[in-house]
Amino acid sequence: MLLPLQGVAAVEQQVNPETGLLSWHVEGQAFAIELIQVLPDYVRAVYAARGLPQQIIDDVSSYCVFGTIIRNTTAVPLSYRVADWYYTTSDGVRHRLKTKSEWVREWRDMGVAFRWSMLADEQTFAEGDWVQGFTTAKLPPGSHFDLGYSWSQYGKRVNRTIQGLRCAPAEAPLQ
Repeated sequence: MLLPLQGVAAVEQQVNPETGLLSWHVEGQAFAIELIQVLPDYVRAVYAARGLPQQIIDDVSSYCVFGTIIRNTTAVPLSYRVADWYYTTSDGVRHRLKTKSEWVREWRDMGVAFRWSMLADEQTFAEGDWVQGFTTAKLPPGSHFDLGYSWSQYGKRVNRTIQGLRCAPAEAPLQ
């Protein structure tokens, strides 16, 4: 059986002409992922608008945050687990992404019942399903790194890497 997950897709990088922020999009034969830079000020605004404590606002906005959109582009189910993903910094060191469950646990320990905004830890998608949320890496603004991500389909795990991602700058780029 020929599996529709052998091809390696090209990474498309775009610059938003209105904001100057970058995004990366990969649409392979099964799993599509888009990563969009999110400014620390935007993260602060999103969390402050929901009345969250300053500690949570400061914690999340200190991370490199991406708006992440994932889609199943096949007619059969596929799954992902953020706990299997990682980022590699320029010194060659691999680091774990912080998962939604880890954030929610920290917030709960602070007495805050908030679950919105982060990408789900794991999910199984039917044909055409999609999900979106923030993914977070403990890196300062402007940092460069590679993202290792994976998904499973037909009982087989597929690993891919997006090279040359960059965290949003500390402040909005000048237009």
